[in-house]
Amino acid sequence: MAAAADAAGRQAVEKQLKICGFKRNVDVLVLYLAGQGLRSIPSLSLFHRLRYLWINNNKALKSKEKWPVDCEYDKDGEMPCCITGVCVPTLQKIQDLSFLKKNYCLTELYLNNNELTDISGALKNLHSLQILLLHNNQLKQLGETVKELKGMISLRTLNLFYNPLAYDAGYRLYVIHSLPSVQLLDRKPVTRRERELAFPVCNCERSSAVESIAFGKRVDSVPGTAIRHSKGPRPARRLVVPPGREFGNHTNKVPFENPEDAVLLRAMRRSIMEFSSIDWNKVPTCRDRGLKHKAEESPEKLTIQFR
Repeated sequence: MAAAADAAGRQAVEKQLKICGFKRNVDVLVLYLAGQGLRSIPSLSLFHRLRYLWINNNKALKSKEKWPVDCEYDKDGEMPCCITGVCVPTLQKIQDLSFLKKNYCLTELYLNNNELTDISGALKNLHSLQILLLHNNQLKQLGETVKELKGMISLRTLNLFYNPLAYDAGYRLYVIHSLPSVQLLDRKPVTRRERELAFPVCNCERSSAVESIAFGKRVDSVPGTAIRHSKGPRPARRLVVPPGREFGNHTNKVPFENPEDAVLLRAMRRSIMEFSSIDWNKVPTCRDRGLKHKAEESPEKLTIQFR
């Protein structure tokens, strides 16, 4: 059975190459292998410039016999191969995606409707992928699936609906937080509000740390509460230097009780920057200096100073 499946896969690839008229492997940019009931596909590493690949709708029945009217599903929801001695068709599906490991130029990959149960180790090298459709499969491990896709920094469109993992609590926010490049998830645009909600939900510790920092200094606040600052003008703060703690007294390591006073004093004592310019048209040239009858004019210098 495995040999027959491999042969069917090779024949499907050869058929598409013949239909498209490709004579060299380097010319293959598009490959359509959808809806052919394939269980195994040969390695596509020869087509190293392949960019668009359709492998969707490859779950099919082994035989063309009709389903019996009185058949029942088993406890797993699948049709048994044989009921009361009457053979019934079963699904054949793709189980291994290792044939995609070296197709680094892929930008669009369609794997929907294939009854896939695992994609670990098969897609992590496809860093150029922009569109990935994985809906209507049997992917159950949300963490493992998202981990496989984290290296796709160019991924813009992703479909994972109609998979068991899509029913996990917080599924959409988790995917948005883990894959920040995705702009269209399950046929719905990712909004700015969803990105803002995903950060505190999926990274509670870092969110609490960020909320407790204001203007580079930690403040006492309850995690999860926003820190608001008045937009009105601040009253002028008077610099108070405690007696005996002036800057001239180097024996005291803490010259101010309030560190903010030290910062203010340092800002007031910053070095002055100066820019000067002159009118070069009034500066005599070497030729003018040789003419003694022409009076020399002293150029005017304009100086600007600011702190």
